[in-house]
Amino acid sequence: MEHITTPKVENVKLLDRYTSRKAANGTLYLTATHLIYVDASAEVRKETWILHHHIATVEKLPLTTAGYPLLIHCKNFHVAHFVIGQERDCHEVYTSLLKLSQPVKPEELYAFSYNPKMSKENREIGWKLIDLKVDYQRMGIPNDYWEITDVNKDYEVCNTYPPEIVVPRAANKAVVIGSSRFRSRGRIPVLSYLYKENNLNAMANRAAGKGYENEDNYDNIRFKFIGIENIHVMRNSLQKLLEVCEMKSPSMSDFLTGLENSGWLRHIKAVMDAGVFLAKAVKDEKASVLVHCSDGWDRTAQVCSLASLLLDPFYRTCKGFMVLIEKEWIAMGHKFSHRCGHLDGDPKEVSPVFTQFIECVWQLMQQFPCTFEFNERFLLEIHDHVYSCQFGNFLGTCHKEREDLKIFEKTHSLWPFLLQKKQELRNPLYRGFTAYKELQPNTLPFSFQFWCGMYNRFDKGMHPKQCVLDHLLRCMSQKMKLEDSASELENKFPFLDGPLPSEACSLPKIGCAASKTPMLNTPQDYEGEPPPVLSNGASAGDIDVMSDVDQKHKENLSHHQDLHDLNATTDVLNSQAKDGKLQHH
Repeated sequence: MEHITTPKVENVKLLDRYTSRKAANGTLYLTATHLIYVDASAEVRKETWILHHHIATVEKLPLTTAGYPLLIHCKNFHVAHFVIGQERDCHEVYTSLLKLSQPVKPEELYAFSYNPKMSKENREIGWKLIDLKVDYQRMGIPNDYWEITDVNKDYEVCNTYPPEIVVPRAANKAVVIGSSRFRSRGRIPVLSYLYKENNLNAMANRAAGKGYENEDNYDNIRFKFIGIENIHVMRNSLQKLLEVCEMKSPSMSDFLTGLENSGWLRHIKAVMDAGVFLAKAVKDEKASVLVHCSDGWDRTAQVCSLASLLLDPFYRTCKGFMVLIEKEWIAMGHKFSHRCGHLDGDPKEVSPVFTQFIECVWQLMQQFPCTFEFNERFLLEIHDHVYSCQFGNFLGTCHKEREDLKIFEKTHSLWPFLLQKKQELRNPLYRGFTAYKELQPNTLPFSFQFWCGMYNRFDKGMHPKQCVLDHLLRCMSQKMKLEDSASELENKFPFLDGPLPSEACSLPKIGCAASKTPMLNTPQDYEGEPPPVLSNGASAGDIDVMSDVDQKHKENLSHHQDLHDLNATTDVLNSQAKDGKLQHH
């Protein structure tokens, strides 16, 4: 809070780049964690929240007739253009945001103050939700060839590797430690993925030796360079892409030319090509593959995790994807803190390496819409929280640093938070774990799309009025509510005074699979004869009860008809989406 000199500024305008409506007018607030803008001109209260850690740059633009502009670019590609009436207010907001968005000490990050009112026990359980040893056991490790070893428990082998690593069983502790002396930063080859079909061949071993291997040291190998550029090229490419996205009124020619000149999709294709190469080498050629880049924590992580996705349907589930990120990125030392610019540091260390991986997964989802349990929102949630610093998973640069910062004691894990939202993050087209085994994507240029949902997500004026994914999710949510309501009505029917007509008791039940209580049938269920009626001898009380039941029948009929209509709509949308007739954005 000491960085906030002006916590509230009134009469602030928020410009919209893509619609012609008048600029919003409202109040801007600065809190310890967020910038909050409340639109006073809207009929319904409208708030814009920007997390300080999401802010990449803050610019003061030249004075205009409307006031003093402040342009904010965010790491999740949100762009906010404010106009403040007074120069002093603008300057104080500007200086505050510079300090709030780039903390100097790790302890100043949001995760250390974030408190979701969870018990200590539940927080600890959350951190144990992902167990990498279980995933290795799923692969069949340990076995005759590979073992899980704690040789690095004191970080004697490599201080950027986790305490437990998977190495060849034939390599004893002396060999492992000795080998690390010949590797940059001690990052020896360790197992990334074991293809279960062979139980012999490693999908990819990570390694970092700077430069590349000498072929003379290996027998019977095939050496291949993969054309993935370094972090500096990728950073510049993303900057050019964002400049294209922020054109105010580009022609089609300008947009396509800018997209091509950025080279972004070309880089995405290079990463995808490398993942496909690895997967084919392991699956088709029955080969073991050794992968390494300069340090083994950028391009190596991209390629190994992508190949794992292609080979193993488990990693295409929500839980499996979390395991994959923990194993290939977090545990193996991807420098999230540096690449994401969490702290005030060297801007040349910032690079969208993880963003490229997330986009490669999205590109696969476009080609195989029924093979992933999660939807686009799941990817965006993860991407947002990599930069938000709200959870401890992506803080620091390696496991040792996270231990030193006491991340597991003082912060919360992202994964339980996402699993609680699983229903809205689920892909309604998912066909199950066994529907597809290996994926063989097309990597020809026409197969890659511009991801508007990522890079123009906050530009509402650009979005279509209807999104297939949104409609499917709404249908599913409404269907669940109607099923619950119908089930509740069914449970009320048995509480009737006296015996039911014999005809009614012998008829089949209507309702949801979740209901365990028989219910009276509706008139539509009788064939060949009219439904039973009350005799003249019925008492007034009996008539009242049956009238109430009849009313419940009508309500239940309405619910069942709604369920029927929703099921029909969902089936049609699912069918069209699978046939490629619908595209969700």
